[in-house]
Amino acid sequence: MKDAALLKNCMKKDAAVKLIRRGGLETTIDHILFANGGQNAIAATLASLCKPGERIGVDQHTYPGLKTVAAMLSVQIVPIKSENDEMSPASFEYACKNENIKGIYLIPDYHNPTASFMSVENRKMIAAIAKKYNQFIIEDASYHLLNKKPLPAVASFAPEQVIYIASLYKSFAPGLRLAYVAVPSQFKEPISKALYNLNVSVSPLLAELAARTVVSNQFEVLIEGHREQTIRRNQLVNRYLADFTCLGAETGIFRWLLLPGKITGAEFETLAKQQGVQVYAAERFVVGNSCPERAVRVSVCAPETLEELERGLIILKRLLNDLT
Repeated sequence: MKDAALLKNCMKKDAAVKLIRRGGLETTIDHILFANGGQNAIAATLASLCKPGERIGVDQHTYPGLKTVAAMLSVQIVPIKSENDEMSPASFEYACKNENIKGIYLIPDYHNPTASFMSVENRKMIAAIAKKYNQFIIEDASYHLLNKKPLPAVASFAPEQVIYIASLYKSFAPGLRLAYVAVPSQFKEPISKALYNLNVSVSPLLAELAARTVVSNQFEVLIEGHREQTIRRNQLVNRYLADFTCLGAETGIFRWLLLPGKITGAEFETLAKQQGVQVYAAERFVVGNSCPERAVRVSVCAPETLEELERGLIILKRLLNDLT
């Protein structure tokens, strides 16, 4: 019985390795931990690697879940300036020298909320700086499955510095709320203990379902089908919002809409909500005293049908035209 349980656990970790390798990172089962989703993995990482009052660097606009976890743990988040819509290596190095940070949090692919990608060159530079100043990096790869040809993970350039978080639920299967975490040896014990204290364990059923999905011969077919649906939705966005700046890839599940005129993201969010459309203002994502962009995040895959998405886009187009 014990041997069977051990074999099953190895199968689940093999599935994790396969998924993570697909995202551009070579790893082994010795480095794999399981978490109840990306948020849970972020919480365990910050709880184990940071003390209250310590600081980490983040993009000027970042995932709100990171902000709430950091606030709960009394970890301060420091905005690091962007250049060409990605974290500036020079600003990261400045923060290492002057801001007393311990690490950074990144979403290199389909950044939430700006939908941008970090260039390969910047991934290398960020990794080199992390090694130079002994910084940890939390690399949130929640969306890497959306990309047909994933870029190399930041972790591939600094495997001893980076906690790499991959999952199925944000970009592929919302019901499979499970995250695979590739952890460097130096961080494995504290993060493992934090996950145990937060969860005791992950759902065996979800872990089994996720593993079977990943190792299935139909996995790539399922991903491609999901990607094609997402592309169709983005084609609608491109058609209706062609006269405006709506950043993001055709395979992404959200877009970053820059607003015309002087209206703020928060004001536009209110206008859209009054018309029955939910978008999320830059103010929800901004960090510290950074100036929020006049922009909103548009969730392409939130509407249940293409028809519902189209109705929402027609409303957004009308509101935007009224501003010009």
